[in-house]
Amino acid sequence: MRSMRVVEVTAYGGPEVLRMARRPEPEAGSVPGKVRVRLKAAGVNQADLRIRAGRYADAVGDLRPPFVLGTDFAGKLLDPVAGMEPGARVAGFVPWFEMLTGDGTYAEIIWADPEWLSPIPDDVDFTVAASLPLASATAQQALDRLGLPPGATLLVTGASAVVGRLAVQYAHAAGLRVVAVAHEGDEPELRVLGADHVVTRGVPEDVVAKVRAGDPDGVDAVFDGALVGAELLPVVKDGGAFAALAPDRVPAAERGIRVETVRARPDAARLTESLRKVADRELTTRVADVMPLEEVAEAHRRAEAGHRPGRMILMI
Repeated sequence: MRSMRVVEVTAYGGPEVLRMARRPEPEAGSVPGKVRVRLKAAGVNQADLRIRAGRYADAVGDLRPPFVLGTDFAGKLLDPVAGMEPGARVAGFVPWFEMLTGDGTYAEIIWADPEWLSPIPDDVDFTVAASLPLASATAQQALDRLGLPPGATLLVTGASAVVGRLAVQYAHAAGLRVVAVAHEGDEPELRVLGADHVVTRGVPEDVVAKVRAGDPDGVDAVFDGALVGAELLPVVKDGGAFAALAPDRVPAAERGIRVETVRARPDAARLTESLRKVADRELTTRVADVMPLEEVAEAHRRAEAGHRPGRMILMI
């Protein structure tokens, strides 16, 4: 039986617990309803870092190391699916938390549900495509859950990173007034992407003060892309809303504020549309660094250190 390279989390801890390993290659037809994708790129998400560090140990049930991390992927189909032949370029994300099998995308070949897959336009490369699936689904589904009317004010934290950056663009397209929290120097670009007001990131109380300076009555809702949590609640109006993207950063509701905990689910139709918009330069994502799979520990270190904003991508 042929084997493939994977990266395993060997124990909970720092980046040093990530190890290259070999596992059997998936065999065609051996998992009913699934198809194989040979990966070219995989994204490193904040959830990967937190799972590896053991922050979600209570949330993963009976799953224990060793397991393979990773949700985002871009690669080539190995098996035919409706409308796509082997060799087709596809992207998507594995709903790692829903499956809890420990089979992620830090691997050369994965099993994928055909319903997860979106075609990658010819002029979008694998690294860019791999930065988009989970981030775009998270941003869009969080905005769905917030349900804000046009003209409402949304605070987006982490707007320099890929999830927040997409949230700014989708929120602007939905007619919202967007206040973005971003790295210094990103203000001009974020205004072009749709932010009405940009404040530089800092400790939560400083961010709240800066936002309050422009919006003395507070904002209607928060999209917490930077995973700040409860310390942002003072900036939300009574009866407002808060989208929390990490289970350990969910504030307790107060003053009638509606708290929505968002865990994205694959949506191939929307991802296909977003990839097309990237190809047409109507939507921008952000890749921070591209590193080979063998350097995954360094990729995690850079991501945790905020080496530069955007998605870390592993080339496979």
